[in-house]
Amino acid sequence: MPLALPTSGRYTLTRARLHASLTPGLSTPADADGFVLADMSIAEGRIVSIIPHNPATPAAIDFAGRIVMPCFVDCHTHIDKGHIWPRKPNPDGTFTGALNANGEDRVARWTADDVARRMDFSLRCAYAHGTRALRTHLDSIAPQEAISWPVFEAMRERWRGRIELQASCLVGIEAVREKAWFSALAKRVAAAKGVLGCVTYMVPDLEELLDRVFALAIEHGLDLDFHADETDDVAAASLKKIAEAALWNNFEGNILVGHCCSLSRQADRDVLETLDKVAKAGLSVVSLPMCNLYLQDRRSDHTTPRWRGVTLLHELKARGIAVAVASDNTRDPFYAYGDLDMLEVYRMATRILHFDHPVADWPKAVTSTPADIMRLDGAGLLATGGPADFLIFKGRSWTELLSRPESDRIVVRDGKAIESDLPDYAELDDLMGA
Repeated sequence: MPLALPTSGRYTLTRARLHASLTPGLSTPADADGFVLADMSIAEGRIVSIIPHNPATPAAIDFAGRIVMPCFVDCHTHIDKGHIWPRKPNPDGTFTGALNANGEDRVARWTADDVARRMDFSLRCAYAHGTRALRTHLDSIAPQEAISWPVFEAMRERWRGRIELQASCLVGIEAVREKAWFSALAKRVAAAKGVLGCVTYMVPDLEELLDRVFALAIEHGLDLDFHADETDDVAAASLKKIAEAALWNNFEGNILVGHCCSLSRQADRDVLETLDKVAKAGLSVVSLPMCNLYLQDRRSDHTTPRWRGVTLLHELKARGIAVAVASDNTRDPFYAYGDLDMLEVYRMATRILHFDHPVADWPKAVTSTPADIMRLDGAGLLATGGPADFLIFKGRSWTELLSRPESDRIVVRDGKAIESDLPDYAELDDLMGA
């Protein structure tokens, strides 16, 4: 029987299955997968109380053991690129093919209206799936930065109260050599209250360029967000270089590093050295399992890929390093699929990265951990006094939840179920030349 939530007044949900890692302050034994049965009361858009299930709880909506999770936090996306696949597909599925196709489309088509419409479409997908906060990278190669950043600022205001938006600039590390231009970009990012970012490669002057990035971040009080080592090349070790730069620059802001694929290809001794430095520097790492599975180790000779493309999340987490997974690209040359559905991301991450046996606190990788990385106090958790932003699923266990799309999930914001219809792809047909 479908659940119906009240549109006003106080109500109580009983026998909700909550994950202990996402419910601080709830003191009751959990099952083997970390779940507890609880009763949760809601009033005026806030969680009034969460207590262990009591059969005597009055005037309640019985959830019969359905899983309830806090709304998702997606800390690494590219909604400025999203949905260009129909007009500019990746010709061969390779990383080089993606770079070239994206660059050609950006130069030819990325007007303010084009970017804004695709961004809004992407955000409507994310919102309907239950995402509360999202960070996007913005291609900021001149002259695109003058187009995309104002669009983002307007979009952030339009979506205020529904999805909390952050943006990080995205340029190749070689662009940092243009000192005056990159300094101006950092100033532009600071004015937009954004995050300073770039893609690192093993260029000869990497250390010097990283120092310049860190110096500008310190000057403007910015956090940092890097793409690093998105390759199977064992010589790609810019994650370690970023950690070293953070240490010798005494950087105190948050640093998120994405991809780090080559780490899983390197010798154990090199891996351990990198992990030590990453932990000491306080870096966080986000893996993008769907995109990396799509691009990495793709072969032109019709042979099967030999590795999964993901980084060493278990080893990183064991060192106390904050780790997350995120959506990354959506229907663009870097990833032909996806819908900014963080349940899909978590499902795929569980299968690819083995977020099970035990489940432990891996659900934090799509909720409270990225919220902490993005400095979003209270997001990604269910707590007394916190916002009543959560998802109601039919699944009553991980195997039920992660076996079906849960396309009929109920998304609750401020204590009320939202309209969660997904936008129709046909809305974008005129942008695609269809």
